[in-house]
Amino acid sequence: MAGWVYGAALAGLAATFATSAAAQDAWYVQGDFAPRERVAVVIANDLEEDRPGVPVVVRRDQLPMLADIQELTVTLVDPAGTPRPEPSPELLARQGPHERRGETNGRALDYQFDDLDRDGIWDELFFVVDLKAGERKTLHLYRGFQQRGWNPHRTHAAIGSYMRHTVPFWESETVGWKLWFPTDIDLYAKRKPVLMSNRLYMGNLDGYGVGAENPDYGADIMSVDDSFGGGGIGVYEGDTLARPRFTPKADLEHRFNAGQQSDTRYSFDVLVNGPLRSMVRVRTMNWNTGQGRYEVEQIYTAYAGQNYSTAQVRFPVWEPGPQGADFAVGVRKRPGQDFERREENWVVTTAPEALRNPDDVEGLQQQAPILYAGTALIVPEADRPDYLFVEARGGNHVFRVPARTDRTYRYMLAAGWSEGEVLKTPQAFADYVAASARSFASPPRLDAVREEAKE
Repeated sequence: MAGWVYGAALAGLAATFATSAAAQDAWYVQGDFAPRERVAVVIANDLEEDRPGVPVVVRRDQLPMLADIQELTVTLVDPAGTPRPEPSPELLARQGPHERRGETNGRALDYQFDDLDRDGIWDELFFVVDLKAGERKTLHLYRGFQQRGWNPHRTHAAIGSYMRHTVPFWESETVGWKLWFPTDIDLYAKRKPVLMSNRLYMGNLDGYGVGAENPDYGADIMSVDDSFGGGGIGVYEGDTLARPRFTPKADLEHRFNAGQQSDTRYSFDVLVNGPLRSMVRVRTMNWNTGQGRYEVEQIYTAYAGQNYSTAQVRFPVWEPGPQGADFAVGVRKRPGQDFERREENWVVTTAPEALRNPDDVEGLQQQAPILYAGTALIVPEADRPDYLFVEARGGNHVFRVPARTDRTYRYMLAAGWSEGEVLKTPQAFADYVAASARSFASPPRLDAVREEAKE
């Protein structure tokens, strides 16, 4: 008999049941790999809209039967996917014995088991999948050791020495983010789907001039200066907006903090590096606003096929003064903004862009202006964000978020430009942001789990 575990009962997933193969879908085969055990999972789309390439996260506690695994003993398969044919002799000669062989009864999907707390045990299974409006889609996690399945990376994250200081990078094929300043994000966009941040930091190439090496690499599309740039955080202490870069001791002329012991300091590390999502962690320490003391941990994530990055924020130290404090997050209003779209919990800002390094005072870099570059910020509506426009420091679209007792909040950042293969107009970008906001509020969820064995 089959035994499914649904919705609210997912905490008891260990109580799943084996079932005979007779009542189930045909079993997956790849070359000589013919597994006899699998776990069926149902992923639910609660939105009445199609969601192509949507990110899916399944926690380890939701799959207790796979809690103790070796990564090469699991194969994720979409039973409705188109099977791959037998590879050509030329492909096998190039890729060797680890190339996937011909498939039947489904198509293997790339995935990753991510260890986020660094204890050597996976915490989350991550993959991307196409979901139709309102669909409950069944996928199979086959058990059995097999070493086939190259997984080209579609995202990248790294920490590099870039122009004599440490900079985190994270990117998808279409958009990249970096922290030239340690808390306020620079953006770069690509003309073709490509990962190229390794060229930026390994060659120490100027983000505005990197297209001279390869036009597909695109260019930087954000001047940060003293603004929030493509995304940055702060705290509201009463009506005063405080930010980690701008403290009583900071070097305000150069937009950086003072010494690492006397002022705010930072550390960066890579949590995950692809293939389908990549994550960097930013720690902000010794932040003294003159009113309160704070430490912050941010985790930024890039996703395959997406023009957005998500951020999870946590305050290990939260010591506001007597006036109290709330969270803040903002993006720069695009200089020359000619398109803005704003809803209760998100904002889009776009403008023509000159693609010229703001530090190029000699006018050495001359590029034709582009039709638009756009930035967006999304905060979950459930967090009750309050929109404010801040004229100071470049002009910024900011959300004030009431502080929570767990000292955490989330947000999403997005970017687009007219030179890319997607989102080529401000309206297309705004529509993408609206859809991303809905997806952010209602991620695909694990709806059911079942263990199966082949007779």
